[in-house]
Amino acid sequence: MPLSEEFVRSGSWLFRWRSYLPFVLLPLILVAAMRYPVIESYPNLHFAWSLFSLCVSLIGLFVRCHAIGHAAEGTSGRNTKSQVAESLNTTGFYSVVRHPLYLGNFLIALGIVMHSLAPWLVVIYIMAFALYYERIMFAEEAFLRRKFGRDFMAWSTQTPAFLPRLRQWKKAEVPMDFPKVIRAESAAVAVIAFAFPALEFVMHHATEGSVAIENSWYALLASGVVLYAVARVMKRQLRRWLKYERILYAAAK
Repeated sequence: MPLSEEFVRSGSWLFRWRSYLPFVLLPLILVAAMRYPVIESYPNLHFAWSLFSLCVSLIGLFVRCHAIGHAAEGTSGRNTKSQVAESLNTTGFYSVVRHPLYLGNFLIALGIVMHSLAPWLVVIYIMAFALYYERIMFAEEAFLRRKFGRDFMAWSTQTPAFLPRLRQWKKAEVPMDFPKVIRAESAAVAVIAFAFPALEFVMHHATEGSVAIENSWYALLASGVVLYAVARVMKRQLRRWLKYERILYAAAK
């Protein structure tokens, strides 16, 4: 099998499981959090670093929310079985980077990994992400090239794959769809809201033998739970509405 076809085949397989890379690294994150506690020695530094790490993850979440909220229907979904794209997104974040959703994934997980206070783990994560997502992006672009031809080539020629080129920003053509963002990104919000307090629990337990953490982390966890619950309700209502719509359509025929 030619190497290009092997890349597409393996990338398509990894595409189905692209959301699970952080969970593969979870044991290493926990080990790092337990082995590198600095809470007692440098509490102010630890808090500042925690906020910085959280901001990195929130920037990643913002990138994902903006890209999904302004994406055309039938694109940038959470499909796992196969590639789907009814049109080619080229504005908004897609005007400065070809894979803004993967950039968002990278930043969300990077912030969590940074919060573990282990430089070696950050290096491992970056290398693993590059190996994992390179194949996925290769397979995705092969699909887009087949489907959109010259339009894809023109866009990809001037738009970097992963490192944004902010000077060529173009305002998104599709209006922001906030309900779509809430439904699509509830899982990402839940991951951030749970991961940071959980690491704080581990660190405090490793250094102090207790699980008492700052109130700000409880607030983050509670906010994440509320947003996730709202998103689940919205998804359930949407499925119910679509079901009724199909019934009415069938009755009308």
